[in-house]
Amino acid sequence: MGRTSDARNKILDAAAALIEQRGYSALGVAEICAVAGVPKGSFYYFFESKQALARTVIDEHWATQRRQWEQLLGGGESPLRRLRDLFEATEEIQRSGQQKAGVVAGCLFGNLALELSNQAEEIRARLQEIFDEQIDLIEQVVVEAKESGLAGPSVDSREAARSIVAQIEGRVLLAKLLNDPAQLEMLWRNCLDLLQVPLEARAAID
Repeated sequence: MGRTSDARNKILDAAAALIEQRGYSALGVAEICAVAGVPKGSFYYFFESKQALARTVIDEHWATQRRQWEQLLGGGESPLRRLRDLFEATEEIQRSGQQKAGVVAGCLFGNLALELSNQAEEIRARLQEIFDEQIDLIEQVVVEAKESGLAGPSVDSREAARSIVAQIEGRVLLAKLLNDPAQLEMLWRNCLDLLQVPLEARAAID
């Protein structure tokens, strides 16, 4: 059982790295297995298709990321501080990736949405679910910010959360395009404006 599980993990790790580097469409099962160091038969023991593998990579990546988001957004700090922590962690992930690989990899979900949303309905639907879950997590924090007077009373919490997720994805895409993680530095200022945060609250958090 240990060897079987190890082979599956090797395939998943290889697929995640290759998808991050080159995208999904250009990859073949043989290449994934070669990088993983497992026989091709092992692939079909665990996954019925390359798309099934991609779905598993997506699910496991989100499980890890969701735990991080919940930790950052569910802490004891003020709502605005928690949002800022999320932005800073997102920027740091892109900086760390650039230091290791020489390029900004971007967001796995955003990259796959751009590549596959018109080609693979199952993957498109799963990515939509993940983005909706991200919006849910941020909406809770926006509601807290409104209730504590840190965000404008006229702010639509759901739409604000949707816009914040869209800005994260857009800024990560720019960082990837320009190979410059500093593109994410504007997230915080844009968020303050979007949430209509009063000047005194901005000064306190800065």
